[in-house]
Amino acid sequence: MLKTMKYKGKNVLVMGLARSGMAAARILKALDAHVVINDGRSYEDNADAKEMEREGFQVICGGHPMSLLETGFDLIVKNPGIPYKTTPLLLEAQKRKIPIVCEVEIAYAISEAPFIGITATNGKTTTTTLIHEMMQESGIKSKLAGNIGFVSSVVAKDAKADEVLVTELSSFQLMGIEDFRPHIGLILNITEAHLDYHTDLKEYRQAKLNLVKKQLESDFFVYNADDDFIVSQLWQTKGKTIPFSQKKEVEGAYLADNALYYKDEAIIAVDDILLKGEHNMQDVLGAVAVCKLYGATNDAIVSVLCRFSGVKHRLQFVKEVEGVKYYNNSKATNVIATQTALRAFEQPVVLIAGGLDRDHDLEPLAEDFKHIKGIFAFGQAKERFLKLAKAHGIYCEIFDVMEGAFEAAVKLAEAGDVLLLAPACASWDQYVDFEERGDAFIEMVEGL
Repeated sequence: MLKTMKYKGKNVLVMGLARSGMAAARILKALDAHVVINDGRSYEDNADAKEMEREGFQVICGGHPMSLLETGFDLIVKNPGIPYKTTPLLLEAQKRKIPIVCEVEIAYAISEAPFIGITATNGKTTTTTLIHEMMQESGIKSKLAGNIGFVSSVVAKDAKADEVLVTELSSFQLMGIEDFRPHIGLILNITEAHLDYHTDLKEYRQAKLNLVKKQLESDFFVYNADDDFIVSQLWQTKGKTIPFSQKKEVEGAYLADNALYYKDEAIIAVDDILLKGEHNMQDVLGAVAVCKLYGATNDAIVSVLCRFSGVKHRLQFVKEVEGVKYYNNSKATNVIATQTALRAFEQPVVLIAGGLDRDHDLEPLAEDFKHIKGIFAFGQAKERFLKLAKAHGIYCEIFDVMEGAFEAAVKLAEAGDVLLLAPACASWDQYVDFEERGDAFIEMVEGL
């Protein structure tokens, strides 16, 4: 760990505990910062707060009182999930010009290892995993970090200079960076999402583009040449731009003659790539471009692409029962992700959808109703799915919980069909996260 002097003697407020907040607080303390912790959960049921208190931290629980700012903080390190626009303390801190960052900024400050940063509206976890496995297969010492489930600062603390941190980053995290600079930044796509968190689409897009704003001429920005918006924003980086494309030959990774190429060199036949679907090909191309830049071998890339079948909860094949194939895509928390999942199949699809109603426009789903046999909707958004289905002549039933939707969907599905969980909604009305929702679905399928 680099013993940076950046935080020495600084008064720092850490907002939000859980793993990232606890890690940030401990690292900042080790770097001689004066740390106060604030968590929205009540103290009585807050094991994290009690643990940090035992370690000697001052912990304030039960909300985010404005009086905290009277302490005179030099920096706020906040949990990515705490929104700016609806948290008065953060709005006031911005007015007072107090820097607000997320824990990944701390990770960057202490890491001896360089970063590869990956972001997108859809596909970033699959791509991050592919890059890591291709690196490992090539003998490159890579470590997973970030939004994929490994707290960046914890990974960075132990990383060595001859390693690389393959880091998945959300727009929430990228809103809170100042100096963070990946040696290679990858943006797969930017479409409308998380507008309940961000002020508007412009802010969301800029959060994604923050990934490459601090890059230098010695860095690289791998980008989707098929995404017109991303192409229009290449001016935001000083790094060397490396494109990938599914539609045309480019000076990077592309498809031609049923093969995947990198700069005129054929790497692998498309038919040999285990991951199927247009959306997965985007992820594969981005991963190949990054790995070739970092020195991964063709043999390693081919080996991974011939065996990699996907990431849990991302169009994950669960099992086949009586001729019906069951797929878990609980990670499809927005309309575009669900459309992408539907386009992966040519056979009839029985769709289970629903969850937290964030008032997203569901109408675009109708573009991909060609193979839908029926929709079984649950949760807060169920009535909106029913209205959509009726408007387009699609059979639909609604339920309060996913268990009811699943049982009814199984009755409709026949041999040759796909039964797909692709909710198009967040999970937080009934589940802790999309993983818990996906695990519940898997358990239902295994119980058949």
